[in-house]
Amino acid sequence: MLLSYLIAWIVLLLLLAVSIGSAYLPLGSFHPLVNFGIAAIQAAIVFAVFMRVRHPPAIKWIFAGAGFFWLLFLFGLGVVDYLTRAGFPG
Repeated sequence: MLLSYLIAWIVLLLLLAVSIGSAYLPLGSFHPLVNFGIAAIQAAIVFAVFMRVRHPPAIKWIFAGAGFFWLLFLFGLGVVDYLTRAGFPG
């Protein structure tokens, strides 16, 4: 149990470093997509390890899945907002 928490924490820190490092890469319009992808992976790790959705009862899966769906929905709205604004470089 403690080992899985430690591994999850290290992976989250590595993903944080990747997210910070991606700020210095010239990704252009893919920059938000890369960072949203990293954030989704981090959220999945938090769901699986720290919220313990891997274990019964199955109602945890329903609520965690609904929360993850809304997270992806809000990320999608953020990307659409970013891509449709005038005045930003393409």
